[in-house]
Amino acid sequence: MVDQPLKGIGADKSLLIVDDDEPFLRRLARAMEKRGFEVETAETVAAGTAIATARPPAYAVVDLRLGDGNGLDVVERIRERREDSRVVVLTGYGAIATAVAAVKIGATDYLSKPADANDVTAALLATDDELPPPPENPMSADRVRWEHIQRVYELCDRNVSETARRLSMHRRTLQRILAKRSPR
Repeated sequence: MVDQPLKGIGADKSLLIVDDDEPFLRRLARAMEKRGFEVETAETVAAGTAIATARPPAYAVVDLRLGDGNGLDVVERIRERREDSRVVVLTGYGAIATAVAAVKIGATDYLSKPADANDVTAALLATDDELPPPPENPMSADRVRWEHIQRVYELCDRNVSETARRLSMHRRTLQRILAKRSPR
């Protein structure tokens, strides 16, 4: 199935992928081309917005956090230019609040990284009346906790004391957690 074009893509096979992780971007673009999509890529909000303005795609995969801003700006632009576009938001910092914001703006689905091409394809091509299957490798509770701590840490501009206060956690405990690698 991986190397064969998929049925159900439709006549317009345009797909915009916006992600600042360049190796992931190239890998996903190749995999989606093999599935029959006509892929365009961008690594910044500015480039993604420019492509969405000039050539609004039928499908889009947009990373939430990009080097120059928020991927939701790209989602908004795509929705302004093409209401029938199916947009999937990807992020390494999965949280309910950002998922709700993405869906309110017009995202079709929201996936946490690491997501593979099969997950992305299923989300892009899912019909409104069917739910996607549960993930094969859901995040562990430790990973969810670590992701939440990282997100709060980033929102506090990497200020350990402020992050510890907001999480009701001792500062040294937080420092030990931040020094460790992410759990799987």
